[in-house]
Amino acid sequence: LNVAKIKGAHTGMKSGMLAAECAFASLLRDPAHKYGTMQTRGPLDMGAYDAALRASWVGAELRAARNVRPAFQNGVALGVAVSALDQLIFRGRAPFTLTHSRKDHETLRPAKECSRIVYPKPDGEVSFDILTSLARSGVNHEHEQPCHLVLKDPKVAVAHTRDHYAAPETRYCPARVYEHILSVDGTPELHINAQNCLHCKACDIKDPKRNIDWHPPEGGGGPAYTLM
Repeated sequence: LNVAKIKGAHTGMKSGMLAAECAFASLLRDPAHKYGTMQTRGPLDMGAYDAALRASWVGAELRAARNVRPAFQNGVALGVAVSALDQLIFRGRAPFTLTHSRKDHETLRPAKECSRIVYPKPDGEVSFDILTSLARSGVNHEHEQPCHLVLKDPKVAVAHTRDHYAAPETRYCPARVYEHILSVDGTPELHINAQNCLHCKACDIKDPKRNIDWHPPEGGGGPAYTLM
């Protein structure tokens, strides 16, 4: 994602093209991958991909915008000032590189240290409820496939994430994928509505215990923003 432009589709497409080219070149160098079986062939050598990405226009564009997001970790005012200096004065060629002091999942505070935020109800004109926005996204996944959202330990989702952090996955997820319900035997569990997933990967990044693994679902699934 180019944070300065708030755009990332073009870089995602190009990085995918480069990955395909590197995979094809690797197959040509090692025909065993093409004709061997799953048991005889080892992992595909994609070592050239990183260098190819950095040498492309994607690497140059993202390097020029590298300081924009880290600039805001100490507040909006300082972030605007530093990012303006970086983009308008240095034009993305600043002699320094800012870094994040903490990983995203480490920034969550326990629920007892926070006050509950009461949001106004959607008005149907400027703001909309989740299910309406979800329908407009055109999201769809084939039902007969493994769930692409995997809990490393289902007990952690209840005993730690829900009880300690008040189930943040039910709020940062924009598609109501996660719901805490009672199972058949009456015990609490985290229910996953994988069909709703918009592929934002917020859960994989933000879960405080890194307990949620987001795996690529079957090709062709996901949002299709034709009704926006």
